[in-house]
This record gives sequence, structure tokens and C-alpha cells, in this order.
Amino acid sequence: MGPLSDLTVLDCSTLFAGPLAATVLGDFGAEVIKIEHPEKGDPSRTHGHSKNGVGLWWKMLGRNKRAVTLNLGRPEGAEILRGLVAGADVLIENFRPGTLERWGLGPDVLHEINPRLVIARVTGFGQFGPYARRPGFGTLAESMSGFAAMTGEPDGPPTLPPFGLADGIAALTCYGAILTALHSRASTGVGQVIDLAIIEPLVTLLGPQPTVYDQLGLIHERTGNRSVNNAPRNTYRTADGRWVAVSTSAQTIAERVMRLVGRPEVIDEPWFATGAGRAQHAEELDAAVGGWIAQRSLGEVSAAFTEAQAAVAPIYDVTDVLGDPQYQALDTITTVDDPDLGPLKMQNLLFRLSTTPGEIRWTGRAVGADTADVLAERLGMSADEIAKLREEGVL
Repeated sequence: MGPLSDLTVLDCSTLFAGPLAATVLGDFGAEVIKIEHPEKGDPSRTHGHSKNGVGLWWKMLGRNKRAVTLNLGRPEGAEILRGLVAGADVLIENFRPGTLERWGLGPDVLHEINPRLVIARVTGFGQFGPYARRPGFGTLAESMSGFAAMTGEPDGPPTLPPFGLADGIAALTCYGAILTALHSRASTGVGQVIDLAIIEPLVTLLGPQPTVYDQLGLIHERTGNRSVNNAPRNTYRTADGRWVAVSTSAQTIAERVMRLVGRPEVIDEPWFATGAGRAQHAEELDAAVGGWIAQRSLGEVSAAFTEAQAAVAPIYDVTDVLGDPQYQALDTITTVDDPDLGPLKMQNLLFRLSTTPGEIRWTGRAVGADTADVLAERLGMSADEIAKLREEGVL
């Protein structure tokens, strides 16, 4: 059943931070009821690639969720949500600030119905401040956090990630915030509101930049694949045209790498004793490492680094990930049966628990597939009542 099987989660969010947080909760047993607009559905259903008209992203993002359609903007729809809230533990939403309040579904109303409810509000800029009501997406967070400014080659433009980095980080932050609030509820008996701005978590992951600027006045410039904290640290091309990445964050690893590539004399240089010192000599160190790697195949490079207990990894695309024996051993990419597409590969759970593991019980379901069952089970609605609400566009 999973360690979170005692929780009921109402996922009223879309694209992508809120829904992914709900997915992780569902992976570990929570009953997640996905609330979607009857006509629009979650945009992730049509986002990205599809096969035979079936959205592939949704199959992963919607897994372990019961699909319910509900027009929250209609008074009847808002009333149904209030009924579901009475028996829920968590509600996740990402509407613009003020939207739930306008529908009569603000935290004050919901907590009056269920004081134990944890409400996670995920927005681009948070619930207050001059930007609060602006539309917010992960791309804006990647831009405003400082990530894009420090990413890319020194003589190139700021670079955005080709995937939802900020949304993903915000999702995992939201998951942690929800568990933190639930832990607090265990002792206080009451829920609370989580205000998560997507622009914030990525700022934390970028390291000590605010402190460095505050104390030293330094602004992190674009350095490509190089690090300002250590060297050699870069990507290098092998003799057979493959690419590898080398990391020397630890002093001992840096020493092993330089011995391996035939430059042991640099280890005795005073500047080599610190990562920052090595970073100032990145040109020399990269030339040594890159030159050595360029004369050998990927297999030779990997074998030599492994024997020397130095850190190297091949640059993978998705086909390499699927074929890698370590990922296969971990079952990182697992296969799940899907009613629309048959056996379907997708990412497995984020982590393994030794005694209370989670599982992928089902893939993303069709729009409204569970509406009738959920409303009958939780609110005691009859088939006729549900049919009437469908006709009126509430469901």
C-alpha cells in the first residue's frame, strides 16, 4: 500500500510543479484525486510527444492518480470540491493568487470545513509581492534566479535548460514542504498553507552566490563546462568520437587524474593544493587531460580511470541510459503495463525504501475516468445526480 497510503490528496494543479509533487505522493501510496476541467483537462495531456493521439508525458505525470473532472468556476463545482475537502489531507493548487478566493474556495473557507487540511499553493512568484499576479512559468524562474546568466559559454548568450528544471526542483521542494506540514500536523492537529514560489528553490540550488556577492562583490560569470571551484572539470572527446565528463571536486581525485594523464609534477605546485587554485589554471589542466583522452577510445579511458579510482562518466543520451547496466540494476527506467499503449517504459520511483516501498500502480488515466466512482464513494452521489451534473457542464 505504501507509507503514505493513509493520505488523500486533491491535485488541482497543472503544468508541472504541483502535479509532479502529487505524482511522488501517489508513488508512495497516497490516494491522489486529480481534478481537471471537464473540457480542457490538464495541459500536460497534450504537451510534448504523443502516440496514436495519446500524450506520453501524461502517462508518467498522471500515474497513480484517479482522474476526476470538475469545473471549479461553477458554484456547483466549487461545492463538490468543498465536499471532497472534508475528507482530504492535502490540496495542491497553482491558480493565480486570488482565484480560489473568487470561487469561494480560499484557505479560510477550506480550513473551516477541514482544519487539518494542508494546502500547497504553487505559483510563479508567490502569494504576495509586486509580481504575485503575473503569469509564472519555470522558464521565468530559470531566467530570474541567476541560472541562465551563469549557464553557457563565456562568449555566448545566457542559456536556458531544454527541460523543466525549475518546475522539477519546485515539485520536489513542494513534496518536502507537504511532508513537513503533515509532520507538524501530527503534533498540532491542524493543517496550514504552503506558499511556494517557483522562482525561489532554484536560487537556493545555485549555491552561495548571494553570500559571495554580499561579502566580496563578485558576480558569477558564464564559464561553460568549467567550474570556478575546481579543475580539471570539463567534457572531453575520446579518440572514437565519444564524450566523457571528468570531475575532480576532491583533492585526492584531482591528484589521481593528473598522475594518470602523465602530469604528476603539477601536483607539487602550490596552486594545485586548492580547488580554487586549480580553477585558475584550468587551461593547462584541461589541455593535459583533454590531450590524453583524445588519444584513447571510450573503453580505454573508462578502464584507466576506473583502475586509477578517478571520476569519469560517459555523456549519455536516452538510449545510453536505457542500455546502461547500472541503471538496469537499479530499474531506474521500468516497464509498466498501459491500457492504451501496452508495455510502457518510464522513470521509476525517485528512491527505494527498504520496508515500505512505493510502486507504480497504474499510468495516467483518461480524462474523467474516475469521476463517477470518486463522487459516489466519497460524496454518496447517485448515478442520476452525476449524469445531470455532466449535462450541465459541471463534470
